[in-house]
Parts: sequence; structure tokens; C-alpha cells
Amino acid sequence: MKKVKVIVECGKDGKYSAFMDCYDFDFSLAGFGSTAKASIADFYDCVTEEKIMREKEGKTMPELEFDIQYDVSSFLSYYSDILSKSGLEKVTGINQKQLWHYSSGKRKPTKQTTLRIQDGLHRLAANLREVSFVYR
Repeated sequence: MKKVKVIVECGKDGKYSAFMDCYDFDFSLAGFGSTAKASIADFYDCVTEEKIMREKEGKTMPELEFDIQYDVSSFLSYYSDILSKSGLEKVTGINQKQLWHYSSGKRKPTKQTTLRIQDGLHRLAANLREVSFVYR
């Protein structure tokens, strides 16, 4: 199984795309939508359509494993119903107003800020992995 990077990003028009970042194949896959979730769903629909089309032509599609990677705007959009800007501010140290600008795509974070957000989220994930509950 080949692991393929799929980039999810917000365009200047506020629309989202999810596209295969690999050129080892004789096909390309992409999805589009008004939200990050919609673009990812459209991407997987495209995968299904490509498989069907290849089967009709007597071809097979290689087994692929998708590694979804986001730009900051797409990530914030995708997880907006789970991660509040207030909570993200506590995790990353970046104020909510700035996070809203990144979320809307009106501003793009610097590489340093992007890494700060990523590191804060990784720390949170590591802390959550340590959680265990007691029940009686």
C-alpha cells in the first residue's frame, strides 16, 4: 500500500480544496467544497469514481493510504465544531482574534506561528493520551 499525502487548503476565494500531492501515478485526485469537510468528502468521492472508471476500462487502481495534511485555515475550519478559539488560545498562546483571521483565510500565519499552533496541538494530544479514568 502506497502512502499518499493529501493537502487540504483554503483558497483566496474562501473555498477549500483537497488534492493528492503525488505525481507517481497516471491519475490525479482532487476534491473541492465550501468547507474543509466538504472538500475532503468530495476527494473521497473522486477516489471512488476513479476506481469505478478504471474497473470499466479493465484497469486496477493501486491500494493507497491517504495522509491528510491541512493548512491552518483548513484545520481550524475542519475542527471548528470541536475546538473553540478560546480553547485553542489556551493551547497555543495565540489570541482568539488572530485565530479567527486564520480560520477565515483572511490572513495566513507565518511558518513560526504555524509551528506554534502545531506544537500546541501536539502537546494537547500527548496530554490526552495520558488520561485514564477510574470507575467503580
